Amino acid sequence: MPRTHATLPRLYVDADLAAGGQLTLGKEQSLYLAAVLRKSVGDAVVLFNGRDGAWRCVLTADSKKSVQLDLVEQIARQTPASDLWYGFAPLKSERLDYVIQKAVEMGVGTIQPVITQRTQVSRLKHERLVANAIEAAEQCEVLSVPVVAAEITLEKLLDGWPAERVLIVADEAAASASPVETLAALKRRPIGLLVGPEGGFSEIERVKMLALPFVVPISLGPRILRADTAAVAGLAVIQAIIGDWR
Repeated sequence: MPRTHATLPRLYVDADLAAGGQLTLGKEQSLYLAAVLRKSVGDAVVLFNGRDGAWRCVLTADSKKSVQLDLVEQIARQTPASDLWYGFAPLKSERLDYVIQKAVEMGVGTIQPVITQRTQVSRLKHERLVANAIEAAEQCEVLSVPVVAAEITLEKLLDGWPAERVLIVADEAAASASPVETLAALKRRPIGLLVGPEGGFSEIERVKMLALPFVVPISLGPRILRADTAAVAGLAVIQAIIGDWR
């Protein structure tokens, strides 16, 4: 997206976006634009829906209950959806929000909460996770909002894992050698990254995972990382070595 539009508010919408179109926002987004940001008729905003790229729009009515906009021009084409799968053991409160936000920023295509034996949180508010993903996309100019899947147990995840996709497991007990060569060998392969909970995977879980042919363990270094830090570190090293560089 052109940086000339970086200062404009960005909103995710469900509606289709096309040249010459008009759109009426719902109450929550209307209140945000008209009351919080104090946008009025003639002001511009950017809308995106994950399908039609980013569009510069102009307010034609600024009611706090119902903002109306005209779609003026497409300022960025839709980016392809990422194939990178990311699974994590849910954390508590703000750290959970952080993990979702960073996954969006790091170019993940699917976000999958995974319930392990040592997971701190077993029941999640799915709507909150989706909202966090959308908010991160709005703030970071991401056009392809990741799919946020419902939580699943590690056992069910492994039993249903597609054999053609490599599952990279951040394993603090793995050899401390650099993961560069291991990851470089997986270039052009569909992959997923799984990060465990605080305290790591149980020994039973580790033994089961490491016996599976599609599982590749990697080390994230000699230091013990918190789970949310490990998530960012794992995604960063994957994107740096085999990611979507252009």
